[in-house]
Amino acid sequence: MSQGAQTWRFPRMFWTGNIAELCERAAYYGTFIALRTYLIRVVGLDDVQAGVTAGMFGGWIYLVPFFTGAMADRIGFRYALILAFGLLTVGYGTLGMFHTLGPVIAGLVLIVLGGSIVKPVITGTVSKSSDETNRARAFSIFYMVVNIGSFTGKTVVAPMRIQMGVETVPFFSAGAALLGLILVALLYFPRESHEEKSRTVKETLAGMWMAMSNLRFLVLILITAGFWAIQGQLYASMPDYVLRMAGETYKPEWYANINPLVVVIFVVMITQMVRNWKPQNAILVAMCLIPLSAVAMAGSAWIHGTVNIFGLQMHPITFMMIIGISIQGIAECFLSPKWLEFASLQAPPGKEGTFLGFAHMNTFFAWMFGFIFSGFLLQKYCPEPGTLEPAVKAAHDAALLGQGPMPEQYIHAHYLWYAYIGVGLISLIALLVFIAITKKIDEGKVSAA
Repeated sequence: MSQGAQTWRFPRMFWTGNIAELCERAAYYGTFIALRTYLIRVVGLDDVQAGVTAGMFGGWIYLVPFFTGAMADRIGFRYALILAFGLLTVGYGTLGMFHTLGPVIAGLVLIVLGGSIVKPVITGTVSKSSDETNRARAFSIFYMVVNIGSFTGKTVVAPMRIQMGVETVPFFSAGAALLGLILVALLYFPRESHEEKSRTVKETLAGMWMAMSNLRFLVLILITAGFWAIQGQLYASMPDYVLRMAGETYKPEWYANINPLVVVIFVVMITQMVRNWKPQNAILVAMCLIPLSAVAMAGSAWIHGTVNIFGLQMHPITFMMIIGISIQGIAECFLSPKWLEFASLQAPPGKEGTFLGFAHMNTFFAWMFGFIFSGFLLQKYCPEPGTLEPAVKAAHDAALLGQGPMPEQYIHAHYLWYAYIGVGLISLIALLVFIAITKKIDEGKVSAA
């Protein structure tokens, strides 16, 4: 790679690393979109237990990389990736082969460990494969690859689930992880450099304590966690809601792909539009939009019969999910470009880097809360049919075939989206209060000076 020149050419380790990242993301999202359903129907957990388990899994995926990054620096990127994809292959394979709780938890732990190694290593590879002149291009390719992997995984597993059962989905992920392992073993030979000082576990904990003990920063993380808790319902509530209210042949995995599709189409335009906005104004727009996505998802309950769109007959749940998930994508386009800027403004002078390192802790809290909350809501308003009395289940099956009304256990299924409307409104009000209070405090400091 020629230094100092604009180029789309990158060394082989860059492309190998990105293809490996595509394999990891396809594996992760392929299983994650079906994880709650798998835990309930295959492992035998109830809605609440599945919510807790999936929430812990999704949350820790965002927390553990802070610690595994240091380990990857010490053993080298090549060996770290081989270890990571080995763990992922075994972890997903365990989910496919063993369906009792102990082995499944062990498999999920292996996936968390493997995935938490891949994330810092691949971003480090992208950074080391580029320089100041083409780093933006390098990361644009990386983010495109992440979305392609997510899209591919969710697209492939839908027909697998329908035709062969949700228990087969982890085998797709194991295959994708194995492909990543083979690619890394054969083609990934980075030039290892240990000149940069890697962060130790002690330093990571100290930085986390500094960031999380800053009340302003912690409150902001918790407020924006409300946004991601609603967005996370693409994986927490939406799949089981669709299967239970529309039927097994519907594809919530494909509905979830609407989000990255909308982001890819609109993020550049919206980022350009808000480039001169104050960060809080762009984030306020996102926080106003996100409750509306939950309103749309609840809206299928108000539609009777199929929806005709240009001659295409659509189930009302399909139609309203498309609208709701599209709104989420637009909201994300407003939030994402400005979130790190807004978070950095809360940091003490000279500590911006430390604070930005932990700015995505909001997703950790969102996944933990969102999945657990969704478990209680689904159990109350939209229960798994297999847990009901045989007569009620028969009535539910008949309703899905259009041969009768839904049993009373499902009459208020859409109430779970009302709960997330509430989460969105509370988060919006909290953000308005946060902005008002911090503005007053900052103005007071200026006046006192």
